[in-house]
Amino acid sequence: MAETYRDQRDRMLNMPPGRLIAKLSVPTVISMLVSGVYNLGDTFFVGKLGTSASGAVGVVFSYMAILQAFGFMCGQGSGALAAQRLGAGRREEASVIGSTGFFIDFLIGAVLEVLTLIFLSPLAEALGSTETIRPYAMDYMFWIAIAAPFLTTSLLLNNILRYEGYASLAMIGLMAGGLLNLAGDPLFMFVFGMGISGAGLSTALSQIISFAILLSMFLRGRTQTQLSLKNVSLRSSMIVNILKVGFPSLTRQGLGSLSTMLLNRSTRLYGDAAVAGMSIVGRITMLTFTVVIGIGQGFQPVAAFNFGAKKYGRLRQAFHWTLLFQELTLVAFVAVCLSFSGELIGVFRDDPEVIAIGTPALRYALVAQLTQALVVATNMLYQSTGRAGGATFMSMLRSGIVFIPVLLIMRSSLGLHGIQIAQPVSDCISFVLSIPFVIRYFQKYSEDEKA
Repeated sequence: MAETYRDQRDRMLNMPPGRLIAKLSVPTVISMLVSGVYNLGDTFFVGKLGTSASGAVGVVFSYMAILQAFGFMCGQGSGALAAQRLGAGRREEASVIGSTGFFIDFLIGAVLEVLTLIFLSPLAEALGSTETIRPYAMDYMFWIAIAAPFLTTSLLLNNILRYEGYASLAMIGLMAGGLLNLAGDPLFMFVFGMGISGAGLSTALSQIISFAILLSMFLRGRTQTQLSLKNVSLRSSMIVNILKVGFPSLTRQGLGSLSTMLLNRSTRLYGDAAVAGMSIVGRITMLTFTVVIGIGQGFQPVAAFNFGAKKYGRLRQAFHWTLLFQELTLVAFVAVCLSFSGELIGVFRDDPEVIAIGTPALRYALVAQLTQALVVATNMLYQSTGRAGGATFMSMLRSGIVFIPVLLIMRSSLGLHGIQIAQPVSDCISFVLSIPFVIRYFQKYSEDEKA
């Protein structure tokens, strides 16, 4: 393991940054796409049950975003801090950070599970269900809540593996869960006759199995960070530091969930077809957006290691390569989806009203996504290098600070059309606001490098 650690650290600090990011990004993008595909799998199979059931998937998606928010908070916080320690040659501290984050994350997931089961009906209402959607949403969300501790902690394990530079191992866990969910949906829903509850059960089981696979990577000694009870620290400074560095992820995911709730509540005024149409748009654009996120996640361990080693020039080169890879890949994905936008909506719900609402919204959203490479890369740059304040603000732009007021203004002035263009408009605004952040960052560290 000592030799493996030295080899891994040397690779992260000396391999040409473009080649390194490409190597780390490929398995991450694949795992993100598989994760997105199995989310779309739920949308596809549940869509066979009707428009109200299809809308329920979009409603519960915002609940899953809440769980992911806490999972990413502990995962990004633990992963970034552990990678910085590994970059500085302090491996024991990385194990303490990882173990502490693991047990915090599992406890948070267990608390969220209990609260969800107690307040299941009012939560479904708060998330944006109509009267006809709510029964489906409750049945689906029940099983998601059962798996909450495993879902949150899987994200932590995945993030630590990525930050160590073992993106391929992280991919195995996510892909296994995703493929099992795709197989489980039709089995539980139609063969066993469970309906939308079957989709929820399939998702829950896939999350638990994914958790077990990821945890086995650590227990079998395939990682640099060693998870154990003896490594757990109860020092408040350690816990606060993990949560502080991970807080941008909580705000990003949490505000994303809040924005989805607000979008659902705004859209339901126009009926179940509008909720279903915008829900399908959100799932498809999330799939294309995962490409940008996946490449950014390949960049994160490179950023954290080299920042810990004070190699700021190499950090800047890695950032430029990340932007290039993100934009080229995004253009290809967007071009394909634009060519088949109407057909894509129809695949998930063959309802003329749903297609009529979803198709223009999808086109607007795809074009605006071309601006998001810089926003995502800058956010991940700040978070991976411990700039928690700037990272938190950046994470709040797209789904919170900008989107919420834009949605409220557009909805009031343009009705349903305003709802359709709210996210694209906020994407463009967040792009403009992110430019001074990246300029200021590299100005500061260029000065440090010269000094």
